[in-house]
Amino acid sequence: MKILKNWVLSQQTQAFVEINVDNQHLFRLYVLENDLFRVLIKRKGKLALDRTWSIAPEAGKDVAWEGRERESTAGFALPGFTLTTLEDGLQVATDKLRVTVHQPLWLSWEYRDQQGVWQPLAADRHTSAYLLNAHGDGVEHYQRRHPQEQYYGLGEKAGDLNRAGRRYEMRNLDAMGYNAQSTDPLYKHVPFTITRRGDVSFGMFYDNLSSTRLDLGNELDNYHVAYRRYSAEAGDLDYYLFLGPRVLDVTKKFVRLTGKTLFGPKWSLGYSGSTMHYTDAPDAQQQLLKFIELCKEHAIPCDSFQLSSGYTSIGNKRYVFNWNYDKVPQPKVLSQSFHDAGLKLAANIKPCLLQDHPMYQQVAEQQLFIRDSEQDAPERSCFWDDEGSHLDFTNPATVKWWQDNVTSQLLEMGIDSTWNDNNEYEVWDGEARCFGFGKPIAIKHIRPVMPLLMMRASMEAQQRFAPEKRPYLISRSGCAGMQRYVQTWSGDNRTNWTTLRYNIRMGVGMSLSGLYNVGHDVGGFSGDKPDAELFVRWVQNGVMHPRFTIHSWNDDHTVNEPWMYPEVTPAIRDAIALRYRLLPYLYTQLWHASQDDEPMLRPTFLDHEHDTLTFQETDDFLLGRDVLVASVVEQGQRQRQVYLPKNASGWYDFYTGTWFSGGQTITLDAPLERLPLLVRAGAMLPTSARLKHVEYQTDDQRDLLLFPPCGKGQDNGLLFEDDVETHGWQQGHALWLRWNITSDNSRIDVTFTQEGDFAPAWKRLHVRLPAQDQRTLYINGEAQSHWDRA
Repeated sequence: MKILKNWVLSQQTQAFVEINVDNQHLFRLYVLENDLFRVLIKRKGKLALDRTWSIAPEAGKDVAWEGRERESTAGFALPGFTLTTLEDGLQVATDKLRVTVHQPLWLSWEYRDQQGVWQPLAADRHTSAYLLNAHGDGVEHYQRRHPQEQYYGLGEKAGDLNRAGRRYEMRNLDAMGYNAQSTDPLYKHVPFTITRRGDVSFGMFYDNLSSTRLDLGNELDNYHVAYRRYSAEAGDLDYYLFLGPRVLDVTKKFVRLTGKTLFGPKWSLGYSGSTMHYTDAPDAQQQLLKFIELCKEHAIPCDSFQLSSGYTSIGNKRYVFNWNYDKVPQPKVLSQSFHDAGLKLAANIKPCLLQDHPMYQQVAEQQLFIRDSEQDAPERSCFWDDEGSHLDFTNPATVKWWQDNVTSQLLEMGIDSTWNDNNEYEVWDGEARCFGFGKPIAIKHIRPVMPLLMMRASMEAQQRFAPEKRPYLISRSGCAGMQRYVQTWSGDNRTNWTTLRYNIRMGVGMSLSGLYNVGHDVGGFSGDKPDAELFVRWVQNGVMHPRFTIHSWNDDHTVNEPWMYPEVTPAIRDAIALRYRLLPYLYTQLWHASQDDEPMLRPTFLDHEHDTLTFQETDDFLLGRDVLVASVVEQGQRQRQVYLPKNASGWYDFYTGTWFSGGQTITLDAPLERLPLLVRAGAMLPTSARLKHVEYQTDDQRDLLLFPPCGKGQDNGLLFEDDVETHGWQQGHALWLRWNITSDNSRIDVTFTQEGDFAPAWKRLHVRLPAQDQRTLYINGEAQSHWDRA
């Protein structure tokens, strides 16, 4: 690696300042927004990869299939800046953020505080801040590290939420049975960090898709001050730095940088059944049909089922788009049976064809695979205990082939959604050639883009097949920007109490990193089956995540099902019923996520940064800003201590209506059949009656559970309703019911206003107060307990 040292000013444009470093490299400092800057280095004046698929700042517009030009500034305000020459450098500034370029090369960043005073924000290491491999690939960047800094983000990572003091790698792997406390790397590539220090936070995103390492305090070197280190094995050094100032602001700005969250159908928030066992069984169709009857028998609401890859098997191996008609003799009959019961189907698909796949030769002849780096042949990689070749989604012909098969083999068979799985693209021939939409690219530059383009191809096939419906897709692997297309989950977790605890932190970490629609394999995917107590606690935790799927491949060939332990089936049923009761709230949170960039899962500090105790590692999290979830993650625990963040109004026990002031630790009873929940005072939770599955025509009851401010206070909220699956909301065919709450010691006033022309099945809202609250309730100025829809 060669250190970048001496520089001279090269040029200034409306968008950037450029310096020439060591008489060969171009170092650009872009000013994209008042609080968003970008650094891009062109090694010897050229880019290793001239496009990106993660950056998508243009509202309502996706990145082109062939990628966004890396040097494009489309979608940014380009507010202009001042350039000042200093004695030993130069300074670039807006009214919120400024950076000083020092000689020899290192940067220092400052932000303007609320008093208008410039304060330190970040700085490169003074000694050797930027390094490039002079004879090939590889880039490095070193920044100063301060002991009081907290680091969050990095997407799907094991261990504690605060990443300080550890080293991480981005190299997408099929990490079957991982340890949720320690395994690294995992499935996703999101080199994005949130740095918090004192009263300010900032985000950094490295837009590089090659294998990457980030060290946040594990590494020490006596020749340098404390530092953090970023390195990538290939590609360009290209990073975005943006000011919060709060952690929540950083997360939302990152989503706006990389693209909006997909607004899926409401049924995607219902319980989704799945197991490897059913489709691996020789009588798969009967096993699947039996699941429908067992849901009815045990009164378990359910909205979908995910077909694991066994439906494509020949022997013990899996062959994408190949129905095993011995196991599933009548796919269309199977699909219709699920539809008649009100359930949707999602089918597992994989982007690698084994070498003995019935269509392998045909696909190879069409040159739809990634190509070997040395031979005129498809690359070969390990895949599912054999070798196979990976499809090249940078080839439009491959995309068409894929979409034709998604349509003919799945959608026309009655399958509703695609489950894009095993798409880590473990192609270790780094120079293997991708078509690159006509400009060949080595796979080492774009491995995480392949699952991104795979899910996009699947999505567009679904959109063409059913254009009136909002698509729902799932993907295990991907990179920043995948939230534009899919719901995701934390992969093939190991069944134990440790996984239950650390999956919570993993999910919240993904949410802080812009992946809002997330969940976990409830009950654990691999290893021993969960015992009854662990299974109950896992389900109780799972129902409070955006994605709720019970999925398993237990070592003893048992199946994680809601009724697997008759003695606790009532507790499982109650937990799932609670989720369905809260679906109006969950659906509204999905709306906020897609439209307002609000995380659904939130660490308690996200809305309470003023309370330093909320930054302690915890098993608690918020669902939306109103519901505090205190999952039980310890065996035998029947009481749960919960720290209540400081706020003006306090918190209520969801079940008893007991009010607690914030800023204290309380102990709640946590019998096996109960998930401890609290609700922020000032919130009003929309709830439904018991449902079998999502269907707006029969969803004819709405209660609003009002947890009012204690004494004098004000608050507001929203309920979003529509036909649950079409695009009608874009033309105003939805209901946005907004409310304002004011209270004092004698009365509570709720004022409703409504927008949109959608008429839900319910005609009246019942507003319910905690039993202990004796104040008079006024609805739109009149003393009453309900509101009639106009």
